[in-house]
Parts: sequence; structure tokens; C-alpha cells
Amino acid sequence: MAEIVNSASKESLEAEREEFERVVDALKRAHRLSKLLHYLGEKYFSGKTDELTEYNIATEALGRDKNSFVANQDAIARVEAHRLRKWLKDYYDISGRDHPTQIVLPAGTYVPVFTHQCSECSEIEPCFEPSVEKQPTTSASELRGRRLFYGLSFLFLLALGIGIGSWIHWRQSSSTRIATQPLSGSIIKASQDAAVTAPIPLRLLLGYHSTPEPDSTGNFWQADQYYHGGWGAKQPSIFFAQTSDQFIFRNARFGDFNYKIPLSPGIYEVHFYFIATAPSPELEDDENKSVFNISINSQVILRAFDPLSDAMGINIADERVLRDISPASDGFLYINVSTVIGTPSLSAIEILHGTPHKQLPIRIATQTAPWIDHDGQLWHPDTYFQGGRRLTHHQDMDFGADATFYSSERYGHFSYAIPVDSRDHYTVVLHFAEQFFGKEDTGKGDIGSRVFRVLCNGSTLLDNFDIYREVGHGRPLVKTFYHLKPSAQGKLNLTFEPISNYATVSAIEVLDESN
Repeated sequence: MAEIVNSASKESLEAEREEFERVVDALKRAHRLSKLLHYLGEKYFSGKTDELTEYNIATEALGRDKNSFVANQDAIARVEAHRLRKWLKDYYDISGRDHPTQIVLPAGTYVPVFTHQCSECSEIEPCFEPSVEKQPTTSASELRGRRLFYGLSFLFLLALGIGIGSWIHWRQSSSTRIATQPLSGSIIKASQDAAVTAPIPLRLLLGYHSTPEPDSTGNFWQADQYYHGGWGAKQPSIFFAQTSDQFIFRNARFGDFNYKIPLSPGIYEVHFYFIATAPSPELEDDENKSVFNISINSQVILRAFDPLSDAMGINIADERVLRDISPASDGFLYINVSTVIGTPSLSAIEILHGTPHKQLPIRIATQTAPWIDHDGQLWHPDTYFQGGRRLTHHQDMDFGADATFYSSERYGHFSYAIPVDSRDHYTVVLHFAEQFFGKEDTGKGDIGSRVFRVLCNGSTLLDNFDIYREVGHGRPLVKTFYHLKPSAQGKLNLTFEPISNYATVSAIEVLDESN
């Protein structure tokens, strides 16, 4: 039997289908996102939104193998949904802002939502039909009388409530008093007093109070909590260098403040995220500065810290890493930020399960999405870089199981500032492949076509380096360097300098050498 649809619903459905096809067409150059949106839309229009699971999306829309896909090891569905969500927002902020029907992919779900602009409305919102029955009108005098009656009634109830509240307060004065308000500027949860520990990993976006946001690896960052003091505010809407996750630095907590985070006993690794923005011409020099101390459990771990000097410039994402962090004896981790000059600011805090006396490995692939290698190790999408360009190659090469791993590269004149605990020494593993010069079908290039050098904190690791000379075209080449000492700012600064043509790298691995 045919489904009966009223005319309004039918019109809305037609508008949704038309907008869906228009947006899919606009996305056609971004093949993966177009494919994902098409899959989500077809499930929506066929009434099968219950099938929009991470497994189905990864295997049916994004090409993952059904027999080997493991959701907690491969975040492709979450990552691509995050990219699509951002693309839709940007699209409707610019070219699609006047569309009467728009598509939204809410955070935390894979089910698309269509919003409609009512003719009576000035903003895009779900459209509700007005009641058919006309409501009786009310005269101006009747409205004034009603308002006076409601106002007097409200004042009477308010006075009665104050009286009852005062009586209850007096009765409780001889017993344990219950705090009815948090301290000014705080959101330290009452659950802490009940020793409810924070979930680990814990990723907090300071000054942010909305829904969780996924990063490029698929990890979710939570709204600000556990704090006392200071104030939250947005940073300028500009591009921040040296990060693949801009949103981490879009908000911050300013001023003097502290965090009291309940943790289970154990060893943790703590990451602090900073950004130094351009000074304001309306402020004095000292007011524009941001120099402060950060202490953990009453021990100063960053003294007279200046994000501008640490990052070596404005609008550059900066990260500091500390290993071997444990909660105090009462089960709380105390983080305190205090002013030295100007106004302190901190963008995010990340707390991970740590390894005693050793920082967790850092693995970066020049990809746009996280990658799991044949050993089950997670590689982060390209980040911490400045300069150069990223390129993905689609031709077949002799890389075997790691073909995807070596399919991308960062090339040009570029650098990476990789944050590490400054107390240790590290092994750095660099992965290369010559994917342009020496191709048999084109005859492009030969030995000497691409020559470059690689430095770490100013010391030369590779000089007159020629990938083609060592392994030829389309084959992996791995170079390992031991006992590298980070800078005083806790960075392994890797610089790739061209000598002849562009420098290149496919992936970087950093391993702590501590026992």
C-alpha cells in the first residue's frame, strides 16, 4: 500500500532531497567526503538511520575491510564525520548561507538533520506548522490588567519564598551547612568530594562550554571543568600555525586560576597547550605580556613561562609535555596558574595514562587521517609542522603492506617542532621514499635530482642526502638517530633544508630512550 504523505511533509521532503543533491554535487571534488555524505543521505531518505553505525560507515562508505576493521583502533568514521561536519558549517557560512533548507551533522551522531527556514522566520530553524485554529485576541486594557495581577502575584511569592528560606537557614545553622553556590568563577564539581575520579584520557578545552569536539585522530575533547578562578574567552578567529587541530586553541582560560582534578593513583602524562596572539595596541606593554608560573601539586614546573618566547612567535600553537605526574595524597591533581607579568592564558589540558620515567611514543604520518600500521600502532595525522606542502601519490609502488603509509609526503622547505619532556634523550626515526624522480614511465630525474639536509635543534642529522642514490624510486628508506637532546623549550626541532630541489619526508617517529 502506498504511504500517505501530507502536502507540507511532501514539500519538505522534496526540498531536503534537492538540497542533498546540491550539496553532494558541491562536494564532488572531495571524493571521500562526497561519498560519506551520499551514504548518510541515502540511509536517511530510505528510513534506515539505525544502520548509521561506525562499523557500517567505515566498511560500506569508506572502504575499510569488513573482516579486519576494529573501531577502537581505526577512527576513520569519526575523523571523516568531523571533517564533513566542519565542511558543512563552512559551506553554509559562505556559499550556502541563503539556502532555505540546510544540512547539519550534529556532534556525536552520524544522522543528518535538515533545517528549514519558515517564511515567518528570520533564521534557519526546524519549521513548525502554526495552529489552524485562530486564537482569540486580547485587548490592550486586558493585557495591562493581567500584567499587574501577575506582577503582584510574583512579588508575593518571592517574599514568601525569602521568608521560608530564612527560616530553613536558621534551623540549619546549628547543624552541617550545605553550600548552595560554588565559589565565584568555579565549576569544581561536588562529585569530587565523593572521590569520583576523572575519566582518563582526559582532554579539557579551557574556557569552552559546549558539546565535545573530536580531533583529527578521533579523540574527543570535553568542555571546561574542575576549575576555580580566572575567566574563559574565545581567541581571535585566525589560523594558528603548527597544529592540525585548530579548535584546541580557539578558547582559553585567562587570569589566575587552578584546577583540582580527581585521579586514581598511578603515573600520568600531562600536556599543556598554549597560544600567544598579537598584542593589542590599546594596552600598555606589560599588559600585553603573558608571563606566568604553572605548578603541579604545589611544585613549580614552568617558571616565568612566556608562550610567545616558547613558541617563537604569535599565533603558533605551543605544547609542553610532562611525564611521571601523580595525584597528591588526597587523590587530586592540583594545577595552579599564577601571574608574573600581564595576564596568563592556557588553552587546553590533556592527561594520559603514562609509563614510569618514559614519555609515550610520538608517531606522525603525513596523512590527513590517522593510520594504523601492521603492528597495530597508531600514527597521528600530519601535525607540528611549519612550511612545505603535503601531497598524496596514487600510483602503485613497491611498499607492500605499508603502501598507504608511504603514499603521502611533506615536501619543500619546512620544519617540525615536536614537544617532548625536556629531561630525556630521544631516538628519532625518519621515513622517506622517492616518489617523483626516477620514474621509468616519465624518465624524470636521476641521482642528484633531489638533495637536502636534515637538522635537529641546529645539529646536522643528514647532509647531501639523496634518497634515489640510496634506494632508487618507489622504495622505503628509514633513517634512525639516537640520543637526541631536546631544546630548553622541550622541543625536537627538525628542519628539512633543500640543497637541490625540495626536501621530503613521509613519517616521523620519536621514542624516549629512558629506562
